[in-house]
Amino acid sequence: MSVVVVGSANLDVVARVARIPAPGETVLASGLRRSGGGKGANQAVAAARAGGAEVAFVGAVGDDAGGAELREGMRADGIDVAGLETADAPTGTALISVDDDGENAIVVVAGANGAPTQLSESQSAIVAGARVLVTQLEVPVPLVRAAAAARADRAWHVLNAAPSSPLTGDGATLLADVDVLVVNEHELRDIADVEGFDDAVGALAARLPALVVTLGSRGCLVVVSGDRRMLPAHPVRAVDTTGAGDTFCGVFAASLARSGALPGDGAVLEVFAEAARVAGAAAALAVERPGAQDAVPTAAEVADLIARSGESR
Repeated sequence: MSVVVVGSANLDVVARVARIPAPGETVLASGLRRSGGGKGANQAVAAARAGGAEVAFVGAVGDDAGGAELREGMRADGIDVAGLETADAPTGTALISVDDDGENAIVVVAGANGAPTQLSESQSAIVAGARVLVTQLEVPVPLVRAAAAARADRAWHVLNAAPSSPLTGDGATLLADVDVLVVNEHELRDIADVEGFDDAVGALAARLPALVVTLGSRGCLVVVSGDRRMLPAHPVRAVDTTGAGDTFCGVFAASLARSGALPGDGAVLEVFAEAARVAGAAAALAVERPGAQDAVPTAAEVADLIARSGESR
């Protein structure tokens, strides 16, 4: 497999509200929708729709209607779900409020995602076939570490450190197994445990081969071996930011797999910058649509946006 995503799969329950409620406040929703979600599953869908890469998903769902719905949804996108196992726990659920500005507040009930801490033998074999392994922190850290250990020599490990917190305890040495860390500005500060942006970038970049920081409307920053490249964002009218970061990560991974670059290769800044450029365009399209997986664009749509952006310069 070119891209293997090890991570979470959730059923998203999304309420559309005028504003995110404050503590103790009740607001009325104008609509409610269910769709496929979970950071891992979202990233697998994004990688599949990016084209040019075989994609497999490794994770767990419950033996329930939600799990069956998520499994079939990924299959419909051409994702290999042989590594999606059934746990003795309900399928994970995300309760999401989205306001009129497209901002969101999310509560995740881990369910089956919190059950496994190790890979099964068959799941390990799937990971071993990856050119690019993608993980997140919506599953237990021991599972992320097991996936990193199961990958082949000179396979990339891209960690999207979300949801974030300072890496302590079992996660303290996790970064040693990471080739590319992808975080937003909030996650950057959490993981680095440093408040200032430049100081946080410097602290993490010193510990990693590559760092990608997504900055919303300000674009994204790519840092490789101390060399920095800032990429501008595409101007958008945000409808729903749910899953935009996942879209970025999945498309980034697919682009990295297509490049043929391997860990240890020199001069990979341009490879990462190109992958981030394509991923940024995909994320821009995603925020203009409601939902997580429902909002992930196709490769043709991303190419069209990039072409139109080039003509407007």
